[in-house]
Amino acid sequence: MEISYQSTRGGEAGVTASQAILKGLAADGGLFMPSFIPKLDKSMKEFSLMTYQETAYEVMKLFLTDYTEAELKSCIAKAYDSKFDTEEIAPLSKANGAYYLELYHGSTIAFKDMALSILPHLMTTSAKKNKVNNKIVILAATSGDTGKAAMAGFADVEGTEIIVFYPKDGVSPVQELQMVTQKGDNTHVAAIHGNFDDAQTGVKKIFGDKAFAELLEEKGYQLSSANSINIGRLVPQIVYYVYAYAKLLSSEEIKDGEEINVTVPTGNFGNILAAYFAKLMGTPIKNLICASNENKVLFDFFQTGTYDRNRDFILTTSPSMDILISSNLERLIYLSTGCDGSANADLMNSLGENGNYSVNGEMKEKMNGFIGGFASEAENKAVIKKLFEDTGYLIDTHTGVASAVYNKYKEETKDDTKTIIASTASPYKFSRSVLEAMEGNQETEDEFQIIDHLSNVSGVLVPQAVEEIRTAVVRHTTVCDADQMKEAVLNFLD
Repeated sequence: MEISYQSTRGGEAGVTASQAILKGLAADGGLFMPSFIPKLDKSMKEFSLMTYQETAYEVMKLFLTDYTEAELKSCIAKAYDSKFDTEEIAPLSKANGAYYLELYHGSTIAFKDMALSILPHLMTTSAKKNKVNNKIVILAATSGDTGKAAMAGFADVEGTEIIVFYPKDGVSPVQELQMVTQKGDNTHVAAIHGNFDDAQTGVKKIFGDKAFAELLEEKGYQLSSANSINIGRLVPQIVYYVYAYAKLLSSEEIKDGEEINVTVPTGNFGNILAAYFAKLMGTPIKNLICASNENKVLFDFFQTGTYDRNRDFILTTSPSMDILISSNLERLIYLSTGCDGSANADLMNSLGENGNYSVNGEMKEKMNGFIGGFASEAENKAVIKKLFEDTGYLIDTHTGVASAVYNKYKEETKDDTKTIIASTASPYKFSRSVLEAMEGNQETEDEFQIIDHLSNVSGVLVPQAVEEIRTAVVRHTTVCDADQMKEAVLNFLD
């Protein structure tokens, strides 16, 4: 059945999947949502016999209905290939009673690879389908992982330019090195003075500037997004939750139909929203445990029904979650209004003008199944250390937040439902913080001495993606203020 897409703010409807992927953001500032959430048309038993690539096709075909079978299978084959260092693409590791879904085996060692490996192929296919002659300019804000994964995906892809903005002091040294050494004649990076929310707000303002869009059009460019606001980022993420459930079934860890919980370290809300879509499609998921770090705006929202970004922004050792405006939450809010674009727009306007909004009891009821939790810096460090000492399993600081939140949830509720924890990055992406969790503060300033020390202590090999940046040349040096982002875009394109 054909699915169309409409804006969460009511201003645009009847858009095809390929058009929604090309546009990235709706003209009214809303996010594209499918006209309905399709049901899986294969049983979990059938999925349990499938490869990751086969699962991806069966899930994504339900949302991307204007792509032909050949087009979609070609995109999937190009995305999920030898750039992943494990055949399963997203393997499960059992440690201390939970199942860690390892989403970091792609070329940039973070979960963003799962969607950003396929987005360039979906987008270039969309451009051909829609007879687009302009060069597509991918504009992204990153809290560390999206930027590198997007640049790696789009590097030297014909007909595209990619521009990434990141907070100068808000990413890990490895994340920054990965971005500033990125090759590709069409890749551009700028550090901004400010935090991730400043970068994200700046990008959204550029998307909403009609005069700027017309100026770019005159120059032969059109904007699109690689952030998780793009539906082409969200749909591929649904796949690994369906795949993970099927793998638990095939390994006889669960019975067919048995419900599981899913715990996700959450910043921009896209990853956990994908798990929710998997649940709505028929994957037997009971609770979605939304794990926050000390920037616990989502925890407070699920506790109180009020979303309030008017608070101090805290820099933590899980920087990809240092976010106070969780863009993808808008899609959940839209669903909770009964897909009322006008009601949702009012709430988003309140967020923009006052920094907060509140949902009513009926809307809150529709979000039943989401459980908020948060972990302090001390709790995060403690769980990384204890998990490694008890089991030999090494996790990064974002997975640490999820693990700590899950442990607290289990202790408080006595819920023994089998649980998947989304492991969103390699420990080597945040090596200093991981090593300090295990051994205390490190004297050396050299990031690669830290990396080698961590490898010696843990016995876990340093990934190729980290080895590659040891001697890589810094190619990107632009730094600007948040109010200079538009000028930076023009400078890059000129």
